[in-house]
Amino acid sequence: MLTAFTASLLLITISELGDKTFFIAVILAMRHSHRTVFSSVLAALALMTVLSVLLGQAVALLPKIYTHYGAIALFLIFGIKLVYDASKMPAKSEEAVVNEAKEAIDTQDSPNSISKLPIVGKFLGSILSRYPWLGVWTQAFVMTFVAEWGDRTQISTIALAAAYNPVFVTLGAILGHGICTAIAVIGGRLIAGRISERVITAIGGVLFIIFGVTAYFQGV
Repeated sequence: MLTAFTASLLLITISELGDKTFFIAVILAMRHSHRTVFSSVLAALALMTVLSVLLGQAVALLPKIYTHYGAIALFLIFGIKLVYDASKMPAKSEEAVVNEAKEAIDTQDSPNSISKLPIVGKFLGSILSRYPWLGVWTQAFVMTFVAEWGDRTQISTIALAAAYNPVFVTLGAILGHGICTAIAVIGGRLIAGRISERVITAIGGVLFIIFGVTAYFQGV
């Protein structure tokens, strides 16, 4: 249980720093209420965590020996890929992530765009337009959820949930998301230019390799 909690907390915290969803929270917090942005972004990440853990548990229904070695292989392959990707990244690669986040926000950061968001119909769109804070909350939630789908933190959570206790993986992952979201909302403007996507990616890759090796020696 402690391994599950610690592994998910470390992997999510390291992987999420400097990620696209991190900068979405940073930019939105500069334009809107910190409390609204924090609650909406964290809610989207928590929902994604629960869904990812459920996917991991679905994989865990397979025979234990298959899921055990499959998780090890996923940890090692994904870790090696991240380290390789980091070695190919330019030193200023975080600028591309910031620009991508800005572009995603600018295309939807207007009252008229609220009704066009996914899962929001015309009736709900009119309600959201009347209550700006609710529109901002919905906008931040949807953008974060869509950006997180298929991201490395989702893959991390699925792999961890297949290998470790799902409850503690969920708790550790949500806490990790909460820490990163708080950093983004409160101090994101100060540290955004100091985060190296290259370094963060490399650290995440090393952690994946470490957990893969650890899982191998722990046995089935």
